[in-house]
Amino acid sequence: MKFKMVHENYNVQDLQRSLDFYEAALGLKEKRRKTAADGSFIIVYVGNDETDFELELTWLRDHPEKYDIGEEEFHLAFKVEEFDEAHALHEKMGCICFENHSMGIYFIQDPDGYWLEVIPAKR
Repeated sequence: MKFKMVHENYNVQDLQRSLDFYEAALGLKEKRRKTAADGSFIIVYVGNDETDFELELTWLRDHPEKYDIGEEEFHLAFKVEEFDEAHALHEKMGCICFENHSMGIYFIQDPDGYWLEVIPAKR
């Protein structure tokens, strides 16, 4: 059997704020959305042309409080050719939350507290 990874889900408090963040920070754009007929949820899949893997952002009407994402020990990773430019952008956005200089990587944090690893394409 072969399994293909297709998406990862993050629940978000403010869908538009998250969509704006992911587009500005990582170039991810909305690919499609599903809205419940009763308005109880909206699911938006974001991605880019580099891969068909998507990030699913889910907004739940009846979950107004901040999400408990535990100890933030999980993350989604992104490789980028223009590592220094990406770092400068994320520094300007104020979203860098951890840097590991010895490994040559850093992490940014989205508006809901999810960590995203940024890796240089060439090491």
